[in-house]
Amino acid sequence: MAMSVRLSPATVKVLQAMMKAAASRSYGYSLMRATGLRSGSLYPILERLENAGWVESEWATIDEQKPGRPPRRYYCLTTFGKESAPREVYQYLRKVEPVPGGKRRPAWGAVQ
Repeated sequence: MAMSVRLSPATVKVLQAMMKAAASRSYGYSLMRATGLRSGSLYPILERLENAGWVESEWATIDEQKPGRPPRRYYCLTTFGKESAPREVYQYLRKVEPVPGGKRRPAWGAVQ
C-alpha cells in the first residue's frame, strides 16, 4: 500500500532524477552523480521511498564466477510513484518562496 512521503529538498532532488529516468532503472551511484547527494543521504531517502511504495528495487543478476564490478541494486519509480511524484514535486516547488520579479526560487539543489 502506497503512503504519503514528507518531501525535503534532498528527496525532491532524488524524485526529479528518477522522473528524468522514468523509463529506465537507476542504481545508487548514478543517482548520487545526478543529485550530488552522498550515499549517507541518498540511501535512507531511497529506503523511505521504497517503504512508502513510491520506489521499488531489485538486485542485478551477475555472474559471480567472473571478476568485475560488484552487484548493483537498481531503483525505479512504481506506478504510484510515477503518478504521484510529478504532482508532489510541483506542489513542493510552488511553496518555495518567490524571489524579486515574481519568479520562484528552485528548491535547494533542485535538478534542472
